[in-house]
Amino acid sequence: MGFLRRTFSRRSRPRFRAPGDEPDERGRVRAPAAPQQVTQPPATVHIPAAGGSRSTVTCRVVLLDGSDVTVELPKKAKGQDLFDQIIYHLDLVETDYFGLQFLDEDQSQHWLDVTKPIKKQIFNGPPFFFFFRVKFYSSEPNNLHEEFTRYLFVLQLRHDILSGRLKCPYDVAVELGAFCLQSELGDCDPQEHTPVLVSEFRFSPKQTEVMEADIFHKWMECRGLSPSQAEVNFLNKCKWLEMYGVDMHIVKGRDGGEYALGLTPTGILVFERSNKIGLFFWPKITRLDFKKSRLTLVVVEDDEKGRQQEHTFVFELSSSSTCKQLWKSAVESHAFFRLRQPARSQASRNDFTRLGSRFRFSGRTEYQATHGNRLRRASTFERRPSKRYPSRSQSMSRGNTHTHLHSCVEPVRENGVWQFHSVAAPKQVHVQKSQTAEHVD
Repeated sequence: MGFLRRTFSRRSRPRFRAPGDEPDERGRVRAPAAPQQVTQPPATVHIPAAGGSRSTVTCRVVLLDGSDVTVELPKKAKGQDLFDQIIYHLDLVETDYFGLQFLDEDQSQHWLDVTKPIKKQIFNGPPFFFFFRVKFYSSEPNNLHEEFTRYLFVLQLRHDILSGRLKCPYDVAVELGAFCLQSELGDCDPQEHTPVLVSEFRFSPKQTEVMEADIFHKWMECRGLSPSQAEVNFLNKCKWLEMYGVDMHIVKGRDGGEYALGLTPTGILVFERSNKIGLFFWPKITRLDFKKSRLTLVVVEDDEKGRQQEHTFVFELSSSSTCKQLWKSAVESHAFFRLRQPARSQASRNDFTRLGSRFRFSGRTEYQATHGNRLRRASTFERRPSKRYPSRSQSMSRGNTHTHLHSCVEPVRENGVWQFHSVAAPKQVHVQKSQTAEHVD
């Protein structure tokens, strides 16, 4: 990693904090706290199998607003069948940014491959549990045409912030909280609203009474913004955060040191402990291979005299399975953000991926998503109100500690039985009924 340290020392070196906690005295990041058990919520929507199929599998999908859908599918159904059912249920047009995620027995996250049968990818069930999530974070949220798509991005980013995955400075967290209140409650009325009201919402993992007062005052400055305008401002603020849309993976370098690789719309970030030491831009990565648990990156960089030099980086992962997952995620990110259209045949693909697997990106690219969508003239959707908690004054009068985090339900396998647990994450749900949404070109 000497090359990265030397070259990146010329650039700024912002601090990185992995989700869940701060680094210890040795620079290592502690694991997130263990989740706490909560009561299993009831399924809200059930979609039966078409055609009265006798042999079916049950899939339960948790949506970004906290609700969930149970879908019955034929036993041999592929990932695309489940994804299509969820998209139809949501009435979502800009589908290319989203995906279905599931957890294996080791609690590692995997994206459902829409080209393969469901039962050959997930083995914990039935029922099989999935999470509808943003898979590719738009490099420019203004390119999202529909208000509903932007709203789903806001829900995902609120989840990322509250869970600690997306770090943001204090002043940014205050602004984002104000935009959320404006979107849900409308204009702030000082005669009716007080900072105590803000304490009923959860915007930050380190939310304090002082922060709630600052959010309240910033909310008053948002007067006149519609829900859609407030959400656009929210996204435009988030896109400048350093860890916006970064998909982090822990690896070991050839020197035995621990590093983190972050997949982004522009390339692959490299972190050493808490320091960002490099960025491999997608155009500079000429080869990406994996063999067993070893990932190989070949990068072209200009030397001090302007001559191109090729550098090879080898990273070790904990297992061949995790290595393949990182490789697949990198291939998909490269194709989605870098290419105008994915390679459709063996002969047409370039040398970016050459070894390790026959996997190829099967979706559309961001260019196709922003230039080829058939848009509706207008659409309406319902925003459900956020989960409310006892206000700070109520909690203090009852002698309770004011809780700053609330839970997002996720299934965890314990002693061979699936249990619903909560993790520090926002209960992102729809807010009020929206007006007719005009599309932004």
